[in-house]
Amino acid sequence: MSDGAAALIAQMLSGRGAGKTLCPSEVARQIAGNDGDWRARMTEIHEAVDALASAGVIELSWKGRPLAQRDGPYRIGLPK
Repeated sequence: MSDGAAALIAQMLSGRGAGKTLCPSEVARQIAGNDGDWRARMTEIHEAVDALASAGVIELSWKGRPLAQRDGPYRIGLPK
């Protein structure tokens, strides 16, 4: 897992506030920078998300419904 990706996820979520979520591609775009290939960073993001979700640090959802694990499209949020 990338500690940088995990830290950025935590930072971005704390800036969103309670009940707000973010898309994993937002994190990848932030890491890649303006001219970077954000899609190439998605594996790194998914690994960080899996580790954070397993540790209970974040929750995953899609269209407002909780997800037990990352599978297909998802949003990242803080536990309620």
